[in-house]
Amino acid sequence: MIKFLAAIVLGLLISPPSVAKNNYSDHLQTIVLGSGCFWGAEKGYEALPGVIDAVSGYADGRGIKPSYKEIIKNQYRNDPNNYAEVVKVSYDPNQISTEQLLKHFYESHDPTQGMRQGNDIGSQYRSTILTSNTQQTELAIKLTAIYQQKLTQAGYGKITTIIKPLKRFYKAEEYHQDYISKNPNGYCPDHSTGVVFNEDRTPKKVIDNSALLTAKHIVVIDAPHCPYCEALKTKVLNDYQGKLPLHYRQSDELKGLTISSPTWATPTILFLEHGKEVWGHQGYIERQEFYKALGYFQLGKSEAYDIAFNKGTENRFCQQYEQFNNTGPGQFVDKLSGVPLFDTKHRYDSNSGWLSFYKALKDTTYTKADNSLGMRRTEVLSKSSNIHLGHVFNDGPNGRARYCINANVLEFRPRS
Repeated sequence: MIKFLAAIVLGLLISPPSVAKNNYSDHLQTIVLGSGCFWGAEKGYEALPGVIDAVSGYADGRGIKPSYKEIIKNQYRNDPNNYAEVVKVSYDPNQISTEQLLKHFYESHDPTQGMRQGNDIGSQYRSTILTSNTQQTELAIKLTAIYQQKLTQAGYGKITTIIKPLKRFYKAEEYHQDYISKNPNGYCPDHSTGVVFNEDRTPKKVIDNSALLTAKHIVVIDAPHCPYCEALKTKVLNDYQGKLPLHYRQSDELKGLTISSPTWATPTILFLEHGKEVWGHQGYIERQEFYKALGYFQLGKSEAYDIAFNKGTENRFCQQYEQFNNTGPGQFVDKLSGVPLFDTKHRYDSNSGWLSFYKALKDTTYTKADNSLGMRRTEVLSKSSNIHLGHVFNDGPNGRARYCINANVLEFRPRS
């Protein structure tokens, strides 16, 4: 009896928080949206204030097993009964309205492409809105009509988005959930048309690409809420100070340029010469790969490239050495990254025929053993670009080191 009464009291004590939690859950709404591959879409919804959860999954199919392995089979490529890749979005209507969510849905992809989205081709990539109530359905139909007018004015075709009540949602395999966070070396698909609902927004700045039509340039296509873009900046590009100008563009800001790479993947790195693409790479790229590609683009088949990437050595007392050994005050920087490596304050004439310094600038170089050519030496490399610079010996002035460096992989910047 005592245990029974204690249980009743305990139940009374914990019931108010439990009721409050249920009321909060009842307040949330869900809607299921398909706009191509669910990886990037899921990440985009999660970034919206008011979205509580976004789960990748499958819906709107029949007669087929709702699994990734099944829906990608060629036999279902054009089957309207195939399951669509979708995202189940749970949101708080007090923080983000259904209208705002649906506007984001339309503005973040091209709803006129039918059974595809960019290079992702198949019925599983169709544009889909699966609603949880009548109000969502009516609003989706209304916004579709408004967006159709705007797309037509922009030269796009008919919207193919399927709008219907949700029958059942199947959660995708675990490795698909938060896929972009789990796979850092990839890209985010950006299939947006650039057509927006609210024309009273701050007008987008008109980008002038005329400066890119001469000489060599680096262009990075990026997009908001793209974690791969942020990783590329943080890990590779933020410390770039090289002489080739670096520009950031979104996919609809490339007017006047001749681009051969698809522009829907972010980030995409482009090397342009006189406004025309020479080399392109979709997705995140490691620092070492980026600088090797940049080295070939900037240096070509030159002595500098051979030194930087094949551990070559320039001739003693070469022209570049004679020029750099007699400069005024300043710094010598990595020829590709532009990061300062050595200072004239630490330069001295060793009469060896190569630039000599008794120290490098702090945290700009690293060393490793080099036993090539039957010798035991210590190689010096640039931390920022990983290019070969030369070697360091222990026969410098007053017992200090002698950094024996190839002038051809450096640039000189006078001290201002």
